[in-house]
Amino acid sequence: MQFQENISLKAYNTFGIDVIAKKFCAFNNTTELQEAISTGNSQPLIIGGGSNILFTKNYDGTVLQNRVKGIQVIAQDDDTVTIKAGGGENWHRFVLHCIDNGWGGLENLSLIPGCVGASPMQNIGAYGVEIKDVFHSLTAFHIQEQTNYTFNAADCRFGYRESIFKRKYKDQFVITSVCYKLQKKPVVHIEYGAIRQELEKMGVTTPGIRDVSNAVIHIRQSKLPDPAVIGNAGSFFKNPSIPAEQYQQLLLQHENMVGYANADGTVKIAAGWLIEACGWKGFKRGDAGVHDKQALVLVNHGQATGEEIYRLSGEIIASVQQKFGITLEREVNIL
Repeated sequence: MQFQENISLKAYNTFGIDVIAKKFCAFNNTTELQEAISTGNSQPLIIGGGSNILFTKNYDGTVLQNRVKGIQVIAQDDDTVTIKAGGGENWHRFVLHCIDNGWGGLENLSLIPGCVGASPMQNIGAYGVEIKDVFHSLTAFHIQEQTNYTFNAADCRFGYRESIFKRKYKDQFVITSVCYKLQKKPVVHIEYGAIRQELEKMGVTTPGIRDVSNAVIHIRQSKLPDPAVIGNAGSFFKNPSIPAEQYQQLLLQHENMVGYANADGTVKIAAGWLIEACGWKGFKRGDAGVHDKQALVLVNHGQATGEEIYRLSGEIIASVQQKFGITLEREVNIL
């Protein structure tokens, strides 16, 4: 374990923003993490795959990258298996590992960028499935107390793209491992029309978890840019929820508005549809832009600064508010 000073973070964030960190170090276990925190002499910024961060300036502090690895079965019965994964494991590779073993529950979350440790923090979700649906527990290291804590699902207070680690405990813990309870006799979730349609294209009539994973991968690759090719952090905005009455009023003016009923009676609106309806899809100013296939994704065409992308996101928020009376919320962490 070694600290580097004044290092570029371009390779450590999927937007490819070239900013400088005063100090940088990777850790492979809790002992190294504890040593790094003690040596860093400041509140560290913890990153994994750097897939949910927009750097708008140099980071005048210590950046620690989670590289805690390992996948192991910790409990099982005839129907379920509980599997533990290190926080630094690549998320998609972990999902494929589960599929290879016939364990169901994560297949709808295929090809989501990032690492395992970010999955409960964000309560990542896609195509009708969220982490809270399969979550068992996690281990997290308290930075100030330098002590490990275990959190169950109730402790995490999961919400839409939310957990206690994004609010009350923001920047206080490092998630070093996560346990998921998966199914040995999986029941696939193909309620989202896009998955069902993709399976039909593939000629699959009785899909298994690998079929669902392949369908999700095809859909994502057709709509979302590869960060290795063009800088991005996936979905930049959350899908907003509005009162059902407001949705019905907006439908009178915008009959094609995409909305999904929530359990609490509100309606979740597709943020990508709102942004596209405001004319932003494919927009480009310098190297900062909006993806031409999915308006929910902001992109760095090469040399954009984080500040340029942030300003663009602010203009998008203002235009959606003006046209629809809906306020978009950024999903990406701004630093």
